Amino acid sequence: MNASELLANTLSPDAHTRDDATQKLESAARENFPAYVLMLASELVNESSLAHVRNAAGLALKNALSAREIARQTDYANRWLALDEGSRSKVKQDALMALASPAPKVGTVAAQVVSAIAAVELPQGQWMDVISILLGFVSEQSNTSLRVATLQAIGFTCEALQNKPEILSMRSNEILTAVIHGARKEESSQEVQLAAIQALLNSLEFVRDNFEREGERNYIMQVVCEATQNPSVPVQVGAFECLVKIMSLYYDKMNYYMERALFGLTVMGMKHSEPEIALQAIEFWSTVCELETELAWEASEANEYGEVPENESKFFAKIAMPEIVPVLLDLLTHQDEDADEDEWDVSKAAATCLGLLAQAVQDTIVAAVIPFIEANIRASDWHMREAAVMTFGSILDGPDPNVLTPLVNQALPILIDMMADSNIHVKDTVAWTLGRICDLLISTIQPDVHLHPLISALVTGLQDNPRIAANCCWALMNLADQLGYVEGDDQETFNQPSVLSPYYEGVVQALLRLTETTTSEGQHRTAAYEAITSFITHSTLDTIPVVQNTAVTILMRMEQLLGMQNQIVGADDRNNWNDLMSNFCAVITSVIRKLNDGIQPLADRIMTLLLQLINAAGKTSTLLEDAFLVVGALSAALEQGFAPYIPAFLPHLYPALKAHEDTQLCTVAVGIIGDISRALGDQTAQYSSAFMNVLLENLQSDVLNRNVKISILSCFGDIAMAIGPAFEPYLAATMGVLRQAGAVQPNPLDIDLVEYVSLLREGILEAYTGIVAGFKNTPKVDLLLPHVPSMLELVQRCLADSERTESTIKLAVGLVGDLADAFPNGQIKQFLLAEWIANELRMKSRVSPETKKTVRWAREMVKRATA
Repeated sequence: MNASELLANTLSPDAHTRDDATQKLESAARENFPAYVLMLASELVNESSLAHVRNAAGLALKNALSAREIARQTDYANRWLALDEGSRSKVKQDALMALASPAPKVGTVAAQVVSAIAAVELPQGQWMDVISILLGFVSEQSNTSLRVATLQAIGFTCEALQNKPEILSMRSNEILTAVIHGARKEESSQEVQLAAIQALLNSLEFVRDNFEREGERNYIMQVVCEATQNPSVPVQVGAFECLVKIMSLYYDKMNYYMERALFGLTVMGMKHSEPEIALQAIEFWSTVCELETELAWEASEANEYGEVPENESKFFAKIAMPEIVPVLLDLLTHQDEDADEDEWDVSKAAATCLGLLAQAVQDTIVAAVIPFIEANIRASDWHMREAAVMTFGSILDGPDPNVLTPLVNQALPILIDMMADSNIHVKDTVAWTLGRICDLLISTIQPDVHLHPLISALVTGLQDNPRIAANCCWALMNLADQLGYVEGDDQETFNQPSVLSPYYEGVVQALLRLTETTTSEGQHRTAAYEAITSFITHSTLDTIPVVQNTAVTILMRMEQLLGMQNQIVGADDRNNWNDLMSNFCAVITSVIRKLNDGIQPLADRIMTLLLQLINAAGKTSTLLEDAFLVVGALSAALEQGFAPYIPAFLPHLYPALKAHEDTQLCTVAVGIIGDISRALGDQTAQYSSAFMNVLLENLQSDVLNRNVKISILSCFGDIAMAIGPAFEPYLAATMGVLRQAGAVQPNPLDIDLVEYVSLLREGILEAYTGIVAGFKNTPKVDLLLPHVPSMLELVQRCLADSERTESTIKLAVGLVGDLADAFPNGQIKQFLLAEWIANELRMKSRVSPETKKTVRWAREMVKRATA
């Protein structure tokens, strides 16, 4: 079979033919990569070949150069760079020539190939003349196809190099000149204008210097604003997309343009009959509101510290509010009755924008929307009713609760009644709005007045369509979260019934019934289980029987489901089974945490089911994580009573610890070692050798994600604290690893690394704290003496860091106190008398009461140890 036939078959409607062709191409790429790419390139440039075959060749070539996963992308890049110069030049030449193809799709695919090669070579300092070549093509006025494809190639290249702006910023002047030239209203070809506007959108990150210069900025803004009035809808959409991105990148430069043009253009754009244009114009104002909410937060932070904020708000949203609110309210009434729930349309975009506007302008929004709500909440047209409720729900986050309270009190009875509305869309929005009130303004719900009708309406809503049921679940969950007992409250609160107590049994039973119905699928079923979990978490003493009964029900369901696994057919069944098991695990975890050692009578049954589940899960890591989290909760509840289950469980834990490529699973597995150590205390000693070996081995792994390594370091502290002096055999190796890790200094410009090092130091401090606690008050405490200087060195480094977090301060100061407490008789006096320690313990910076308590305690310990 020749190349053309093979490529044509990759597009065949017959799955067998398609898969066969794809596999043959893949094996050709593996067997002889140079011949493979040369074959694809010559097919792409061959004008006598069929267009769809050429497209297939171009896409195969692009896919041989670029991939979404970083590891695969690196492999592809290396494979390309290893090709001989002659082969690479030939492929590049063919791809550049194919840009001029009169078949427009071929030109676009060729543009993707050019940008894929450029994205690999430019960062290596190769093919440096590609931009010049492309800029030469753009000026070929006679060949429209070539200009369009070339502008696309420039746009795709800019997009591919978004994360490496330094590579293209030196060419930003030329790129900008070419792109703006193509986007001008004087350009005769709309295809060229569209390609130019899209290329401009992708190059906005690179043209910061040009935006700094007023003359250039004015010209760019003029061209983009004129493009919003272009006769072509796609060009208009592209121009509004540019405005959205310009606003997010260059907000501080926009004052002049808002006054002169943007304000009017975007308000008109929101009213446009073409939904794509209206959506982008709404997105413009959503972006403004998000930026200004962020700036208001920065200003209040700066004000708190007596500083001047770095960037100041221009209050565009507040100024424009009288103009944009009426437009948004009108758009809310343009609901599409048949739209899919996940389909984005103007009414959903307007609701989102209104919510963001409420956060940006706060109290001012209330008076602007109340007349609309009052006029329409009882309207006969469902569009108007739904829009009124959506407006009310959208403004609940932003204004002062004191301003909203009287309005919510007035609206609640009406909204509760509207849960029986004849229209399904209205009911859905009412359920969502009630959920928002339960979440954001719980103080407005008067238990003796509102609770009974509210809960009745929500429980009735559980029997409605899945979407309404899911919103009712969310509202009930919020009620439990806000009104129930909170872990950490005093015992007296737990002993007293809560205002929700009378409804517990009824609500939980209704939620359990909902999860059994055949219509209850996926997300909606998960919402019900999340609500059950909330009710369990926030239960008080009088509702503990409900918790116990729920546990028994869920365990029975788990048993039934495990018995059905042989009947699973196909991926959908498997996903459904997995989702249900995850939900069961979440509920059982919350039951264990609530009942604590009261879970003992069910412990055997739970562990048996978990071991069956782990076996059934195989390689499904999310299920394994869920099962492990239940094990962790059970070990914390039973403490030393968990010991009998360990021999059966450990053989399942070790493979997860060795799954280095699965970050999440490995992190959870490391956490389980910590849980078991804390639960068993000194009984952990019999397992400590195996634990320490696997953890130290994991630290050596090149594949393991670096964040898992942080968890491992703090796990050392858990083991040491559990087994005390029995940690001696691992002390030297552990301290060496911790000292080495503590010496890492990040490049201050690499934000990701700075953040990682901050977390790493916290992990090391946790490890040191556990080790010191393990040896404190034992005959072997002196084994720590040689390591005191390196521990204090890390403390000093952490406290001297201007970006230090509150948790780092607490851990670092706590460690100083622990060391002083471990050596109260002056053994480390010379270290504790260092001036920096005295200064830090006189801490003047604002910290939480908890941290202040730690500082005071540490000061006392140091005073005693240096007396």
